[in-house]
Amino acid sequence: MSDHTNKELSEAERQAYLDKFGVTPADASHDILLQMIEDQFANGLKTQVEPFPETDREFGALLDELRPLDEDQLREKLDISGWLLEPYGEDQMRCQECMYYLVHKRWCDLPELDLPAEPQWWCRLWRI
Repeated sequence: MSDHTNKELSEAERQAYLDKFGVTPADASHDILLQMIEDQFANGLKTQVEPFPETDREFGALLDELRPLDEDQLREKLDISGWLLEPYGEDQMRCQECMYYLVHKRWCDLPELDLPAEPQWWCRLWRI
């Protein structure tokens, strides 16, 4: 199991969110969460886009890593899920075509993520 399963943000991470956005991810609005996600990438976040889960077992293992995370552990959620702010792969897969994407809310409804998402973004938990 990875070290991502820590249930809480460090005090430094919590304070950084409060200083920059006035709230932590758990208390942020849709638009602020979008800004927080974009900010992670602007600050150099590289996520685990590979390996793409080809089987239900591999998909489930990623969900198992995400489940214990707190709502405030945004960076960890983005990292484990392989989140990207652009389409991915030869087929240019994107959130808009994913079964978990709520188009009118611009939201990823996968319970383990439960985050706002733009239509052109992608993560390795993408499913059709």
